Parts: sequence; structure tokens; C-alpha cells
Amino acid sequence: MDDTDYDMMIQRLRQVIGVGAFPGKNPKSSELPRRSPFQVLISTILSQRTKDANTHVASEALFKKYHTPAKLAEAPIEVVKELIRPAGFFNVKSERVREVARIIEEKYDSEVPDDIDELLSLPGVGRKTANCVLVYGFNIPAVPVDTHVHRISNRLGIADTKHPDDTEKVLVDKIPKKYWIEINRLMVEFGKKICRPINPKCDACPLTDICSYYKEVYLNENR
Repeated sequence: MDDTDYDMMIQRLRQVIGVGAFPGKNPKSSELPRRSPFQVLISTILSQRTKDANTHVASEALFKKYHTPAKLAEAPIEVVKELIRPAGFFNVKSERVREVARIIEEKYDSEVPDDIDELLSLPGVGRKTANCVLVYGFNIPAVPVDTHVHRISNRLGIADTKHPDDTEKVLVDKIPKKYWIEINRLMVEFGKKICRPINPKCDACPLTDICSYYKEVYLNENR
């Protein structure tokens, strides 16, 4: 794929997907929420291994009561657990988000850093979460790669990788930087609605003409 193909891919995804995903976004809403970098950080941590709808409920409940690092850092752990219960794994996540809030308050004077290395130093923050904060919190170009972005990139033939971190490197190298801000939210929603993990809806896909999976697997299985 060349730059022209990527231009076409993004344009088609925009038409099919709309605004796309966002950490903690209400799945029933077509609008992207306005979130501070801190709220993006905490929402993304809460989103790990859970559905968007559950992340939204947990995030909204948590931020309604504790919307700053200082408030969350001082919150009783049992209260935090109850507020984020819908997100699952609430015992681990409650400790994690409170510790992250404490570090942000004490080390960074309640301001989330916009540096990838500083973000990666926070407990429970991997590359996907750190890049989500850059993109959704600061509008800084980066490429967050979750399971959807990883799967779709390999199916399309953009990447040939086993790990999301390796996929990120490929996408950063190949995708024009002007699309980095939106590639995650478009691909995540595309991966939920069309390019699903099991039984992808290739018959409804707008990218079949540039998709390796469609040409090499789907067509052979559906002759």
C-alpha cells in the first residue's frame, strides 16, 4: 500500500464509521466526549479487558465523584472499587488508578505529562494507554495499537506482526502522520462492527480491494 491507498482507506473508514471510538465514550452517543488528559488516562486504564459500555459507566461514576488527581488519590479504596465495579477487575484497577492519581499529583503537580516515556513509567500504563493519552488527551499524533488495530493491520496486509508493539512500529513507519490522530478510533470501531475477530463481515467491508485477508482467505473459503 502507498500513500494513495492510505488516503483512500481513511476516507472510506470515515464514511462507514463516523467519529469512531474513544476511551470511556458512550457507545450510544455519536459524539466524542470532552475529557481532560487525566480523565483519558484513567478511562483507558479502566478500559483494559472490558467493554466500552462498562468503561463508560465506570468512568462517569468515578469522575462525578473524583474528577482530579488530588481527589482520587485521597479516595477510600472501597468507594473507588464500588464506583468502577462495572469495568471489571475492580480490585486491581481501583488500586492502580488511585496510585496513578497519587503519582500525578505528587510528581507532576496534578498535570499529566505529555511525554511517552514519562507516561510509560506510570503503573499499569503500556504503550497503547500512553499513546491514547497523547492522542485523546493532548491531540498529539501517536498510534495507539490495541487488539483491533493489531488484527486489522495484519488482515489488510499493512503489517505482518505477532505483537501490538511491533504493529505500532510498522504503522508509524507506513501510515502518513496526518492520520495518526484518527487511525485508532476508526480502526477500533471498524473492528467491532465489521472486521470482527470471528466471522468478519467481509461482505459489508469497504476495504476488500486492498485487503490481503479478503483476497487470500475469504474468497477461497466462499467460492
